[in-house]
Amino acid sequence: MHIRGDHAELAVGGRLDVRSAADARTALHSALDDGQGDLVLDLTGLDSWDATGLGVIMGAHRRAGRTGRRLVLRGVPPQMQRLLVATRLHRILAIEGGLEAESLPRV
Repeated sequence: MHIRGDHAELAVGGRLDVRSAADARTALHSALDDGQGDLVLDLTGLDSWDATGLGVIMGAHRRAGRTGRRLVLRGVPPQMQRLLVATRLHRILAIEGGLEAESLPRV
C-alpha cells in the first residue's frame, strides 16, 4: 500500500489491509488534523481492501466529522463499490459522483 498527497487530497494504491492499516491510519489522521475542508481520498489505484482496511476508512470518516471536515471517496473501484452497497456504508460515506448503477443491488 502507498499513500501520497497532502491535507486536502490523498491517493491510495495497492492493498489496504491488516498489514498496511496502521500506516494508512496514521497518514489519514495526520491529513485530517492538519487541514481544513473536505479531505478527498482517491481510491483509483486501490487493488483491494479487507475488513481492517474498511475499518480504517470508517475511522477516518468519524475523525473527519469530529474535526469539522468531511471525508470524500473518489474513484472507488467497482468491486469495492459492491462491498459498500452490501454493507450499506454507501449511505453514510460521501462518494464523489455516487456509485455506478451496476454496483447497486437489483430490486
